[in-house]
Amino acid sequence: MEDGRLRIAVLLPCYNEEAAISQTVAAFRAALPGALIYVYDNNSADRTREVAAEAGAIVRTERMQGKGHVVRRMFADVEADVYVMADGDATYDASAAPELVRRLVEEQLDMVVGARKSEVEEAYRRGHRLGNRLFTGLLANLFGRSFSDIFSGYRVFSRRFAKSFPALSRGFETETEISVHALELAMPVGEIVTAYGARPEGSASKLSTYRDGWRIMRTILHLFRIERPVLFYGGFGLFLAAVAIVISIPLVITFAQTGLVPRFPTAILATGLMIVAFMSFMCGLILDTVVRGRREVRRLHYLSLPAPGQAPPER
Repeated sequence: MEDGRLRIAVLLPCYNEEAAISQTVAAFRAALPGALIYVYDNNSADRTREVAAEAGAIVRTERMQGKGHVVRRMFADVEADVYVMADGDATYDASAAPELVRRLVEEQLDMVVGARKSEVEEAYRRGHRLGNRLFTGLLANLFGRSFSDIFSGYRVFSRRFAKSFPALSRGFETETEISVHALELAMPVGEIVTAYGARPEGSASKLSTYRDGWRIMRTILHLFRIERPVLFYGGFGLFLAAVAIVISIPLVITFAQTGLVPRFPTAILATGLMIVAFMSFMCGLILDTVVRGRREVRRLHYLSLPAPGQAPPER
């Protein structure tokens, strides 16, 4: 903090948003007059950079294509106490930003999600609504809790969230990674319902329903494998063990009746499956110990940073 005031940074990742970026920058400047507004251009082919600079934003460039790369760069480069992240397409309600920031600071949260509520059909397509519900439910089942809108690009972060987030994703699946990071470290988080509008004329969505949906599914499964290895490998091992038992039942019955094992290939297969099942379960146990150690290190790094609104500890 400087002179008791929070340093607030508005982060706007952009790709070909010439038609909307000026309106977005103006809206956030009106909502948060004391904030610095950063526009990170991601190889736009139009005049996004020039229009953003004319609107008064601090314009920077990330050459590696994909929103995940931009988020990683923004969190690494920008120094602030509170980070307000939104898309540069003028769909999010900038006037809600002060309330999001207020709740983050007053309740000392690490993330507040602007859950989208749209009154405009074009703003939020039915396929995206359905996908959001499916992935939100899946995330809740895998990690125990979730948010009502895990794909919202409108979020406010504390400094300790931004500086402890590894940001390993490349594309739109970064919102899923952000949500899992908060859930895994048991961070205090909140949600506020905010308006979500249609894009201005001339602005087009960069989200592909099927391609990005598949990438998000892969990200969830990948994070589940890493963060819940006992369940992942144990479930696989349980499946193999069940298959081994099923195919060995006729062999056991025949052996009990005749004392013979007539189908050696089946017996060998059942034995091999049971061995692999046992090895899979043991891998899950070993990896769970590794994950716990890694999570403890991440948690300690997270705790070394001050909560929102608190001054850093004196050394």
